[in-house]
Amino acid sequence: IASDGQVFVKFGRIVAKHCLDKSCSAELLCAAEQTHTISSQLGIVARVKAVTAESKSSSELLVSNAQNLIQAVLHVLKAAEAACIKGLRQPLPDPEEAAAAAFCMQWRKNLLWHRAKESLNSDRDELGLRKTQARAEPTLTAMVQEQLPQTKNTPERPKPVKGRTITDSHM
Repeated sequence: IASDGQVFVKFGRIVAKHCLDKSCSAELLCAAEQTHTISSQLGIVARVKAVTAESKSSSELLVSNAQNLIQAVLHVLKAAEAACIKGLRQPLPDPEEAAAAAFCMQWRKNLLWHRAKESLNSDRDELGLRKTQARAEPTLTAMVQEQLPQTKNTPERPKPVKGRTITDSHM
Protein backbone atom coordinates (compact mmCIF):
# COMPACT_ATOMS: atom_id res chain seq x y z
CA ILE A 1 0.00 0.00 0.00
CA ALA A 2 2.82 2.37 0.86
CA SER A 3 4.52 1.84 -2.52
CA ASP A 4 1.20 2.40 -4.31
CA GLY A 5 0.97 5.71 -2.45
CA GLN A 6 4.27 6.70 -4.07
CA VAL A 7 2.71 6.10 -7.50
CA PHE A 8 0.10 8.75 -6.72
CA VAL A 9 2.82 11.08 -5.45
CA LYS A 10 4.59 10.77 -8.80
CA PHE A 11 1.30 11.27 -10.66
CA GLY A 12 0.51 14.40 -8.61
CA ARG A 13 3.95 15.88 -9.21
CA ILE A 14 3.68 15.28 -12.97
CA VAL A 15 0.25 16.91 -13.19
CA ALA A 16 1.39 19.83 -11.01
CA LYS A 17 4.43 20.34 -13.23
CA HIS A 18 2.19 20.78 -16.28
CA CYS A 19 -0.68 22.68 -14.66
CA LEU A 20 -1.34 26.12 -16.14
CA ASP A 21 -2.74 27.54 -12.88
CA LYS A 22 -0.11 28.26 -10.21
CA SER A 23 -2.48 27.94 -7.23
CA CYS A 24 -3.79 24.55 -8.45
CA SER A 25 -0.22 23.45 -9.03
CA ALA A 26 0.80 24.52 -5.51
CA GLU A 27 -2.19 22.73 -3.96
CA LEU A 28 -1.40 19.57 -5.90
CA LEU A 29 2.27 19.67 -4.89
CA CYS A 30 1.24 20.13 -1.24
CA ALA A 31 -1.14 17.15 -1.49
CA ALA A 32 1.57 15.07 -3.17
CA GLU A 33 4.10 15.92 -0.44
CA GLN A 34 1.59 15.03 2.28
CA THR A 35 0.93 11.72 0.52
CA HIS A 36 4.68 11.10 0.26
CA THR A 37 5.12 11.70 3.99
CA ILE A 38 2.23 9.45 4.98
CA SER A 39 3.33 6.76 2.54
CA SER A 40 6.85 6.82 3.98
CA GLN A 41 5.46 6.63 7.53
CA LEU A 42 3.31 3.67 6.57
CA GLY A 43 6.31 1.89 5.08
CA ILE A 44 8.34 2.44 8.25
CA VAL A 45 5.51 1.32 10.54
CA ALA A 46 4.95 -1.79 8.40
CA ARG A 47 8.66 -2.72 8.51
CA VAL A 48 8.83 -2.21 12.28
CA LYS A 49 5.65 -4.22 12.82
CA ALA A 50 7.03 -7.05 10.66
CA VAL A 51 10.02 -7.57 12.98
CA THR A 52 8.33 -6.95 16.35
CA ALA A 53 5.86 -8.94 18.38
CA GLU A 54 2.17 -8.68 17.54
CA SER A 55 0.41 -5.95 19.51
CA LYS A 56 -2.96 -4.30 19.26
CA SER A 57 -1.48 -0.79 19.32
CA SER A 58 0.92 -1.48 16.44
CA SER A 59 -1.94 -2.96 14.40
CA GLU A 60 -4.09 0.05 15.14
CA LEU A 61 -1.25 2.38 14.14
CA LEU A 62 -0.80 0.50 10.88
CA VAL A 63 -4.52 0.68 10.06
CA SER A 64 -4.64 4.35 11.00
CA ASN A 65 -1.69 5.17 8.74
CA ALA A 66 -3.27 3.21 5.87
CA GLN A 67 -6.52 5.15 6.29
CA ASN A 68 -4.58 8.43 6.35
CA LEU A 69 -2.82 7.40 3.14
CA ILE A 70 -6.13 6.68 1.43
CA GLN A 71 -7.39 10.14 2.41
CA ALA A 72 -4.17 11.75 1.17
CA VAL A 73 -4.42 9.92 -2.17
CA LEU A 74 -8.02 11.10 -2.53
CA HIS A 75 -6.79 14.66 -1.89
CA VAL A 76 -4.19 14.26 -4.65
CA LEU A 77 -6.87 13.06 -7.06
CA LYS A 78 -9.22 15.95 -6.20
CA ALA A 79 -6.39 18.46 -6.62
CA ALA A 80 -5.46 16.81 -9.94
CA GLU A 81 -9.06 17.22 -11.09
CA ALA A 82 -8.88 20.94 -10.38
CA ALA A 83 -5.57 21.17 -12.25
CA CYS A 84 -7.03 19.33 -15.24
CA ILE A 85 -10.02 21.68 -15.35
CA LYS A 86 -7.70 24.69 -15.38
CA GLY A 87 -5.64 23.11 -18.17
CA LEU A 88 -2.31 21.38 -18.65
CA ARG A 89 0.74 22.20 -20.75
CA GLN A 90 1.95 19.77 -23.37
CA PRO A 91 4.17 17.22 -21.58
CA LEU A 92 7.69 16.38 -22.62
CA PRO A 93 8.14 13.19 -24.66
CA ASP A 94 8.61 11.25 -21.41
CA PRO A 95 6.30 8.19 -21.50
CA GLU A 96 5.25 8.56 -17.84
CA GLU A 97 4.33 12.21 -18.32
CA ALA A 98 2.47 11.42 -21.54
CA ALA A 99 0.57 8.60 -19.83
CA ALA A 100 -0.42 10.84 -16.90
CA ALA A 101 -1.53 13.55 -19.32
CA ALA A 102 -3.56 11.05 -21.37
CA PHE A 103 -5.22 9.77 -18.20
CA CYS A 104 -6.14 13.33 -17.17
CA MET A 105 -7.38 14.26 -20.61
CA GLN A 106 -9.57 11.15 -20.79
CA TRP A 107 -11.14 12.11 -17.48
CA ARG A 108 -11.64 15.71 -18.64
CA LYS A 109 -13.24 14.51 -21.85
CA ASN A 110 -15.61 12.28 -19.84
CA LEU A 111 -16.46 15.19 -17.52
CA LEU A 112 -17.17 17.60 -20.37
CA TRP A 113 -19.28 14.96 -22.14
CA HIS A 114 -21.26 14.38 -18.92
CA ARG A 115 -21.80 18.12 -18.43
CA ALA A 116 -22.89 18.58 -22.05
CA LYS A 117 -25.46 15.81 -21.69
CA GLU A 118 -26.71 17.33 -18.44
CA SER A 119 -27.06 20.78 -20.02
CA LEU A 120 -29.22 19.33 -22.80
CA ASN A 121 -31.68 17.96 -20.24
CA SER A 122 -34.88 19.93 -20.72
CA ASP A 123 -36.64 18.65 -17.58
CA ARG A 124 -37.34 21.53 -15.21
CA ASP A 125 -38.47 21.59 -11.60
CA GLU A 126 -41.22 23.79 -10.12
CA LEU A 127 -38.80 26.73 -9.91
CA GLY A 128 -37.79 26.42 -13.55
CA LEU A 129 -34.36 25.05 -12.72
CA ARG A 130 -32.95 22.27 -14.86
CA LYS A 131 -33.16 18.87 -13.19
CA THR A 132 -30.00 16.84 -13.12
CA GLN A 133 -30.01 13.11 -13.49
CA ALA A 134 -29.01 10.85 -10.63
CA ARG A 135 -25.66 10.05 -12.23
CA ALA A 136 -22.75 11.77 -10.55
CA GLU A 137 -20.06 13.56 -12.51
CA PRO A 138 -17.07 11.41 -13.48
CA THR A 139 -14.09 11.67 -11.13
CA LEU A 140 -10.44 10.70 -11.37
CA THR A 141 -11.02 8.48 -8.34
CA ALA A 142 -13.71 6.54 -10.21
CA MET A 143 -11.40 6.16 -13.23
CA VAL A 144 -8.66 4.79 -10.98
CA GLN A 145 -11.08 2.36 -9.39
CA GLU A 146 -12.35 1.20 -12.80
CA GLN A 147 -8.83 0.36 -13.95
CA LEU A 148 -7.63 -1.33 -10.72
CA PRO A 149 -8.43 -4.92 -11.81
CA GLN A 150 -6.50 -4.38 -15.06
CA THR A 151 -3.30 -2.80 -13.77
CA LYS A 152 -1.59 -2.51 -10.41
CA ASN A 153 -0.47 1.12 -10.66
CA THR A 154 -3.18 2.84 -12.64
CA PRO A 155 -1.85 6.42 -13.03
CA GLU A 156 1.42 5.14 -14.52
CA ARG A 157 -0.31 3.09 -17.19
CA PRO A 158 -3.65 4.61 -18.14
CA LYS A 159 -5.46 3.57 -21.28
CA PRO A 160 -4.17 5.70 -24.16
CA VAL A 161 -6.50 8.11 -25.90
CA LYS A 162 -5.89 7.78 -29.63
CA GLY A 163 -5.85 10.96 -31.68
CA ARG A 164 -5.77 13.26 -28.66
CA THR A 165 -3.05 15.45 -27.29
CA ILE A 166 -2.94 17.38 -24.10
CA THR A 167 -3.60 20.59 -26.02
CA ASP A 168 -7.04 19.31 -27.10
CA SER A 169 -8.48 20.87 -23.98
CA HIS A 170 -11.21 22.89 -25.70
CA MET A 171 -13.57 20.12 -26.78
